[in-house]
Amino acid sequence: MGYRYRLHDRKLPGTPDIVLTRHRKVVFVHGCFWHGHSACRKGALPSTNKAFWTQKITKNQERDRRAVRLLKKTGWRTLIIWEC
Repeated sequence: MGYRYRLHDRKLPGTPDIVLTRHRKVVFVHGCFWHGHSACRKGALPSTNKAFWTQKITKNQERDRRAVRLLKKTGWRTLIIWEC
């Protein structure tokens, strides 16, 4: 389709997976487990070491929200695609 894109641009907050600079759009592809997707079974926490995983996933979610907020503030449109 001729779209020009970049992968994993470290200059942007959150290092988006796909960056469409010309259209000012970014795409994040989130793994359900690592980003805490509550709508699917792949996002369930392990039964062992629950405190560690809860803290880890919560920090990931906070980082994701912060990155999206910063991108929107600077005029980027965001899309999140879940692995499921």
